Amino acid sequence: MRIVTIGGGAAALYFGILMKNAHPRHEITILERNRLDDTYGFGVVFSDATQNNLATADPETYDALAHEFFHWDDISIHYRGHVIRSGGHGFSGLSRRALLRVLGRRCEELGVCIEVGTDVTDPAVYADADLVVGADGFSSVVRSTYVEHFQPTLDERPNRFVWLGTTRPFPAFTFYFKGDKHGLWRVHAYQYEKGHSTLIVETTEAAWRKAGLDRASEADTVEFCEALFKDELQGHRLLKNRSLWRNFVTIKNASWSHGNVVLVGDAAHTAHFSVGSGTKLAIEDAIALANALQRHPDVPFALTEYEAERRPAVESLQRAAQVSLQWFEDTERYMNLEPLQFAFNLLTRSLRITHDNLKVRDPKFVESIDEWYAKRAEEQSRVPLTAHRAPPPMFTPFKLRDLVLSNRVVVSPMCQYVAEDGMPNEWHLVHLGSRAIGGAGLVFTEMTDVSREGRISPGCTGMYKPDHVAAWKRIVDFVHVNSGAKIAMQLGHAGRKASTQRMWEGMDEPLPDGNWPIISASPLPYFPYSQVPKEMTRADMDEVKQHFVRAAQMSHDAGFDLLELHFAHGYLLASFISPLTNQRTDEYGGSLENRMRFPLEVFDAVRGAWPAHKPLSVRISAVDWAPGGMQPGDAVEVARLLKAHDCDITDVSAGQTVAEAKPQYGRQFQTPFADRIRHDVGIATMAVGNISSYQDVNTILAAGRADLCVLARAHLWDPYWTRHAAYEQGHPLPWPDPYATLNKYKPRL
Repeated sequence: MRIVTIGGGAAALYFGILMKNAHPRHEITILERNRLDDTYGFGVVFSDATQNNLATADPETYDALAHEFFHWDDISIHYRGHVIRSGGHGFSGLSRRALLRVLGRRCEELGVCIEVGTDVTDPAVYADADLVVGADGFSSVVRSTYVEHFQPTLDERPNRFVWLGTTRPFPAFTFYFKGDKHGLWRVHAYQYEKGHSTLIVETTEAAWRKAGLDRASEADTVEFCEALFKDELQGHRLLKNRSLWRNFVTIKNASWSHGNVVLVGDAAHTAHFSVGSGTKLAIEDAIALANALQRHPDVPFALTEYEAERRPAVESLQRAAQVSLQWFEDTERYMNLEPLQFAFNLLTRSLRITHDNLKVRDPKFVESIDEWYAKRAEEQSRVPLTAHRAPPPMFTPFKLRDLVLSNRVVVSPMCQYVAEDGMPNEWHLVHLGSRAIGGAGLVFTEMTDVSREGRISPGCTGMYKPDHVAAWKRIVDFVHVNSGAKIAMQLGHAGRKASTQRMWEGMDEPLPDGNWPIISASPLPYFPYSQVPKEMTRADMDEVKQHFVRAAQMSHDAGFDLLELHFAHGYLLASFISPLTNQRTDEYGGSLENRMRFPLEVFDAVRGAWPAHKPLSVRISAVDWAPGGMQPGDAVEVARLLKAHDCDITDVSAGQTVAEAKPQYGRQFQTPFADRIRHDVGIATMAVGNISSYQDVNTILAAGRADLCVLARAHLWDPYWTRHAAYEQGHPLPWPDPYATLNKYKPRL
């Protein structure tokens, strides 16, 4: 096979080694414009897991590299005069020049041809090769030549960073967070060989410009950073190597191959330096590509297999990198956290490391986090914790007004669609009762409608008839008598999403017959073929507001502990908030302040009718996931208005506003919205959305991303999810008396 690789970085060299090892008769040429030792940057980082991959792929090359590694286990975080350390992380630094030198030498030994000084401007010249590999980095000529086939997207991020070196040997992967008159500066530093370290400085565009660095030369940048980090450098100097201020760009491609041409490394994808090395990604690409070609002699088929195998891992890392880079873009948000929580928040920022992962890596660090969190929970709830050791964060109490929850796990509102004229029945008793016995601290009813016309479907529960109070009270009493859980009522009105079929019949699909009149902020149907709602008049608003007040009073009579109003998912009150569903030209349309006017009228009326000692929550949609819709910044302002009107906690969901929305699903995909609102507004939040493991719950809570975690599917799958989580973590959670024999079994330690 004749292989031409354009670009002579680590991926190209390693791929050449692997292919020559597999078939010495392969004719492999690597074309590189610059000398191999003329490289950008100073050091690269490999995790222990990546090193294992290298050792498996080619032991001889790995052994040569291992002699160059500088290994460390600790991460050191310098924050507000404190130094917090966490161990057990397992990374190695390596000089980029040493890496390329070792790989280049191995290529020469194996007979790979490296042509230095060849500047490829037209990859099509090599189209007659069996395989053309685009390993030419961020500014890939190969990618731009076949742009219509690869269909790249480039997302330039707002922060500025500069890649520097220093002679100071950092003993751990080190983060500095340092403020000056210009703003906050972040430093990522690590040693890559004896006596030399990489030092990356990152800051916001505003701080960078305020410091005059938009006009700085490379020498000016070094001078500025040496002065700023004089104490941190401890007398050592900074080194430059094309050390210019840059914006990080996230690159993705719709396809990685075209015919016999394939992309690897930064030509195909980039991931922010805060989650690891782009070199690591590139070398792992080379391993996957070589393996695919060795399995399949047909090149186009092998390239398809390579991408199918490799893309999920790359996209997973890119998602983690996106979360991580956003953390560093928004670090100012977390600068009021106490040092220990700040460190935990930083370490778990990408969602790849959890409370449980850290417990394996550094048990003492996690023990200190648990003790700190338990102490704060004790102060907040005024409930003394008597256990001999701190409980996991999820099993600490939380107080809202006079309501004290025994733990932070919440059963999410989940519509059941089995009521008759709004009447809850035995199904609801078993559904809610079993999950209360299952150990959750708070159990929510499904969205319960304040009027018959406000129901989503004919099977939805309501709180609009006197008989409803007694039926709900039966369920509330069961929960209170037979469990330690509290129970919350969620009140809503479906608006333009009313008069539809039950979920299993066709979610949001209009009823085939028997429809009732529907209302909304504006006369816009959900689907083009859905009913057209009536635009609400002032009289309609007054009537709906009274329905909410009536339902709130009835909910108190039924004994509910907490009340939540549904301002999300495109239902009636949400339809006023989103510009996609509110096209009014009166005082209830236009600006966000105007669009919030009616929802806040309802909130104020309900707050006045709901007892002062009981908490009131609001569920909001933080983003519409549709052009022109609500954005996370808008949700912050919604939460700010709610806080000003005496809302106790926001239940932060997202989407479901319009049918054409394109949600960005993923693990904990809505938690960042709760996190932002909690810190920017200073209001308690509930996080919801693909939270499924107790490790996720403990991580979200300990990091300060939310105060409560709301789980839906996990509780459908396992009503006793909370008890099982307690058992797995060795936390005692007594069973009800009828199950007393189970108390004889000790929880797992």
